[in-house]
Amino acid sequence: MFLPISNKEAFLREFKFQTSRSSGPGGQHVNKVSSRVELRFNLRETQLLSDDDKSILYHKLATRISQDDILSIVVQADRSQLKNKQSAIEKFFDLLTQAFTPVKKRRPTKPSRRARERRLKTKRLDSEKKTRRQSPGWDE
Repeated sequence: MFLPISNKEAFLREFKFQTSRSSGPGGQHVNKVSSRVELRFNLRETQLLSDDDKSILYHKLATRISQDDILSIVVQADRSQLKNKQSAIEKFFDLLTQAFTPVKKRRPTKPSRRARERRLKTKRLDSEKKTRRQSPGWDE
């Protein structure tokens, strides 16, 4: 499931944002501005996703979902609250896109004939090199 553009506005209406003071360096500015943004999305109450979609998200994003079925994304990279809010929204849609992208199944392959020959040749050369290292009276 890839999210169509018209569907993004519906998701935006269901987001809840919580702001707080960001950690890290920044001097006096950090102490008085709430630039850290936490995006919260309630998976249990949303009507935008089917039950199958929700189960996929519960499985793939289990570490980001709380016991209350709330998917939370925290961004505090920028000093601007607005930029952090925008990057949280982008991060949310990126997570959904990654979660709903099907995993490509690996097709097993065999080594080529040339690769097998090359491997055997290096084994033979290594063996010869090691036999040359032995002392002359070793075989007796």
